[in-house]
Amino acid sequence: MKRMLDGKVILITGGGGGIGSAACAVMSEHGARLIVSDIDKAAAKRTAEHVGATGGEAIFLQADLASEAEIERLVAETLAHYGRLDGAFNNAGVEQSNVPLTELRLEHWERALRIDLTAVFLCLKHQIPAMLRSGGGAIVNTASGLGQIAIANAAEYVSAKHGVVGLTRAAAVEFGGRNIRVNSVLPGIVETDLISRLAAQPEFKTFLGRSKDRHLMGRFPTPREVGEAVAWLLSDHASFVNGAAMPVDGGYLVN
Repeated sequence: MKRMLDGKVILITGGGGGIGSAACAVMSEHGARLIVSDIDKAAAKRTAEHVGATGGEAIFLQADLASEAEIERLVAETLAHYGRLDGAFNNAGVEQSNVPLTELRLEHWERALRIDLTAVFLCLKHQIPAMLRSGGGAIVNTASGLGQIAIANAAEYVSAKHGVVGLTRAAAVEFGGRNIRVNSVLPGIVETDLISRLAAQPEFKTFLGRSKDRHLMGRFPTPREVGEAVAWLLSDHASFVNGAAMPVDGGYLVN
């Protein structure tokens, strides 16, 4: 039986992290050929090696998405290696500083906007022409439930993720007629190693408990559950889904 992403060349940014590495595993199982990128070369290499060890195909490329030149190089090296680009998962990002807006330092605001929003724009800018060369493709951007709502002490993150949702829709409008689909996923809090560490800290334990209560299924999603949604959106199974902001949050946004 043909797998959902059989033979498709897919670029993943933030591929060394929890969601990124899980998405790589899922996409590999569905037959994708992967370019795993991260600013953390060792983490990206581990993900690519795991894909290879489990029968998949992946290369790793280090890139700092704060630099347009690095993003341009990343796409160019993808084309040099595989000769095409069929899909991209723009997943790299930084977390909020967890301070009130009035105490937020300008450099923290600017870094969040640069990595969480501007880097997504630059990825789209260079990925879309590469996909058009071979007739089209699909892109998924990682937004967040905080791309639709807000919480305290996360002004820079909320602003950036709202921007990702809007940017995704703008790209979908511009390129949907040219066989480029652009969608976003909106996870809630995901059960990563970072969240496990935060849960042990008293200042975060109460907040995480309240957040879990809002996830109507009574738990946080696993990275793999987010990866499954991403793989579907990148596949031809989602051939008429474009400009969507898909929650993967167990009902957080409807509660």
